[in-house]
Amino acid sequence: MGEDAMRPRIPQLRLDELLEELQARIDAARGTRDRVHSLLEAVLSVGRELDLTHVLRRIVEAAAVLVDAKYAALGVIGPDGETLSQFLTVGLGEDEIAEIGPYPTGKGILGELIRRPEALRLEDLAAHPASHGCPAHHPVMRTFLGVPVRVRDEVFGNLYLTDKRNGEGFDADDESVISTLAVAAGVAIDNARLYEEAQRQQRWLAVSAEITRSLLSGTSRAHVVELIAQRAMAITGAELADMSAPTGDGQALRVELALGGDTAARLGRLLPLEGSLPGRAVTGGHPVTTTALADDHRPTAGAGVGPAGGPAVGPTGYGGLGPAVAVPIGRQEGDIPGVLLLARRTGEPAFTDREIGPLSGFADQAALALELAERRRDAEQLAMLEDRDRIARDLHDLAIQRLFATGMTLQSAARVIEHTGASDRVLRAVADLDETIKIIRSTIFGLRAREDSRQGLRSRVVAAVGEAQAALGFAPRLSMEGLLDTDVPLRLADEVVAVLGEALSNAARHAKAGRVEVVLQAAGGQVVLTVQDDGVGIPEQGRRSGLRNLAERAHGVGGLFELSAPQDGGTRLVWSAPLVPA
Repeated sequence: MGEDAMRPRIPQLRLDELLEELQARIDAARGTRDRVHSLLEAVLSVGRELDLTHVLRRIVEAAAVLVDAKYAALGVIGPDGETLSQFLTVGLGEDEIAEIGPYPTGKGILGELIRRPEALRLEDLAAHPASHGCPAHHPVMRTFLGVPVRVRDEVFGNLYLTDKRNGEGFDADDESVISTLAVAAGVAIDNARLYEEAQRQQRWLAVSAEITRSLLSGTSRAHVVELIAQRAMAITGAELADMSAPTGDGQALRVELALGGDTAARLGRLLPLEGSLPGRAVTGGHPVTTTALADDHRPTAGAGVGPAGGPAVGPTGYGGLGPAVAVPIGRQEGDIPGVLLLARRTGEPAFTDREIGPLSGFADQAALALELAERRRDAEQLAMLEDRDRIARDLHDLAIQRLFATGMTLQSAARVIEHTGASDRVLRAVADLDETIKIIRSTIFGLRAREDSRQGLRSRVVAAVGEAQAALGFAPRLSMEGLLDTDVPLRLADEVVAVLGEALSNAARHAKAGRVEVVLQAAGGQVVLTVQDDGVGIPEQGRRSGLRNLAERAHGVGGLFELSAPQDGGTRLVWSAPLVPA
């Protein structure tokens, strides 16, 4: 009875088992189908983006969704191939990230994937020999899945996933899915980088054309140099841009233009050729990079007194700066007109070869444009000098001869004039004619003096005042007296121009003035420069480095420097020096 009753139930049990197995396989197939569908969606989502930052973010988010991980990250390997230069995370809030501290740089388990770029699955992170533990305030993580992301033959970075939400470990299917996503991610990253490079190249070409147009339209060299630095700073996302040029003795570099950051601490400073980032770019003739400008010893070497007694750049002016690149403008040996320094904030990506290549090309084009501008200026200078020679010949051959003849006639006439008063007046007229002839001869000498093809002091002062108009927002008033081009020695003229540039720069940055007056005189055996504004004056706790520099310049040529506050407000600067050194 019992055996007969059991026989009908055996087929029923086997059928239930088969149905359960069939249902499990259907569920597995459905799960596989859903996963494949999710993977395809993730691949399409990643490949749809062209902005590299968005592509990387999509990759991390898709990886976390595909394997149901609580935490996911993508580490981008830096130029050195040993550390992480960028780290994107999913699963941690901004407050948690801030509490944990700086992003990892590639130590421990993360560094294991950098050293051995192959998939890694762990059931317990802490049990791996390379594990260094987690920093304070970091969430506890147990299971781990890491997969390298390759772009062509290069390992771009690694995907890191930890802790599935269901509490289980990562399996072979998870690894397969993430590996497939990594392949698609490599293609998307490559496309985004190519697009980014094409866009950057287009911007560089547009900027090069803009610079060439500016030069050909007659824009001053100083404005073009500033335009070069501004555009390079904008395209590379730099926080700071300095343009330096070799000093007259060729032993150092002087910062002629400073944009961003603490410009007052850098403008006009000297950089040694040995021990500074721009100096190495000059001596090597190629771009030089660093990952931490603020900490790098090269920009601060030689701090204190620079060549020719000038101040050298110390640690000030570079605080909070990280990756930097110095690019020579023009790389012909012995003919480097300047160096462009670009720097980003600490924590931002380092300058890569993909950026430095177009930047170097842009620097070469900028150097060519500046060279063309110099040649055009030389041609204009030659035409002006030829015109001066013609005027000098005309003055000498016509004006002086006629004045001399007139003087001789008057002098002869004075002998036959019996009236004493009339005779004295004629003789005074002859003396005035002699003095006029001396002035004309001095003017002729000034017209013919080339001074190594350099501009005279008058034209240099006019140019300096004109260039200050853009920074001030208005044109300063200018008054000049005396034989500035002939009586003021070349070295002293250089000092006057430098002092005027510093005074106008201070007025533009600090004075908040609505009027600036410049008076330059050469009389009584000395040259006197006066710059007065109606601004806010000099605060008691204000920076004094620029004023000390002016005082040192005056002391170096045996002169005086005075700073006062007029009764009606503002600042009055008087800088004087003897025309003949004591």
